[in-house]
Amino acid sequence: MPEQIDQRRRTFLGTAALGVAATGLATVAPAIAQQAPQGASTSTRLAARPVAAGRTAFPPLKRINAGVLDVAYVEEGPADGKPVLLFHGWPYDIHAFVDVAPILTAAGYRVIIPHLRGYGATRFLSDDTPRNGQQSALAVDAIALMDALGIQKALVAGFDWGARNACILAALFPERCTALVSVSGYLIGSQEANRAPLPPKAELLWWYQFYFATERGAQGYAKNTREFVRLIWELASPKWRFDDATFDRSATALDNPDHVAISIHNYRWRLGLAQGEAKYDALEAKLAAFPTIVLPTITLEGDANGAPYPPPASYARKFTGRYQHRDITGGIGHDLPQEAPREFAQAILDVDRF
Repeated sequence: MPEQIDQRRRTFLGTAALGVAATGLATVAPAIAQQAPQGASTSTRLAARPVAAGRTAFPPLKRINAGVLDVAYVEEGPADGKPVLLFHGWPYDIHAFVDVAPILTAAGYRVIIPHLRGYGATRFLSDDTPRNGQQSALAVDAIALMDALGIQKALVAGFDWGARNACILAALFPERCTALVSVSGYLIGSQEANRAPLPPKAELLWWYQFYFATERGAQGYAKNTREFVRLIWELASPKWRFDDATFDRSATALDNPDHVAISIHNYRWRLGLAQGEAKYDALEAKLAAFPTIVLPTITLEGDANGAPYPPPASYARKFTGRYQHRDITGGIGHDLPQEAPREFAQAILDVDRF
């Protein structure tokens, strides 16, 4: 199975990949790759990987009204520390960063990890607000959260949907960001680019997107959410031997009453099968031009990522500031922050020094 996944993912090439992919430690870990040249690619091999996470829980969630949401979020570290916003992906939750946060707080950072719309205890303030999962809506959520918390600028980082969110913030709101760490690189997409078909093996990796395009898929995801999500975890991280407790901690976030609607809308919107909101049209037009990112950036990729992702060479030129790519080896899959928390945290520490 891993060999088949590896063969399939390598067919996910070039410009088409850019369009569609747009889809407890007490001390700071030692530097993994110090001051590599601009655009250099480095590789990190892990000697051993524990099965279970070092921490099992965060402190109690905080809540704040921000934009259209009542956002539930974790905040750790000194109140006057440099802000770092960490964004999770689908179908994961804030626990992806449960072992990242203490590394950053030990270094003096103020770490903020929100449940995205449709996850955990985050709720819409009005029943009348569309349950919209388009990419720019989530980015506007992040800006609203920063405004509500009085944060002018923050380092932004994430994976999967969260990496796309961080990339959009860095591209469209660079004045609000200090630096970027993105798993799987440049993930900004557009409906226009997504109209182009991919090679069959690449299309196969998006099977769930096509499933969600049907009413059968929407009903199936609603009926079998946890079983479906566990399958995605297993396929996306085929070498990660997570235990039931680790999965169950995150799976509770899927009980959010809007989770299914947000998930289905996101994937249908990507294919042009669902409309977005007109108020986001100007932002989507900018994103459809695939803007470059001028901020200091480190991109990361795990060597056992079973989910679709673009090859680093296809997006390196989208980062015009100081830039470095790091390959993390040792069987690291799609949920890189949870599978390799030291390496993810180190990327944040290093990009802040660029």
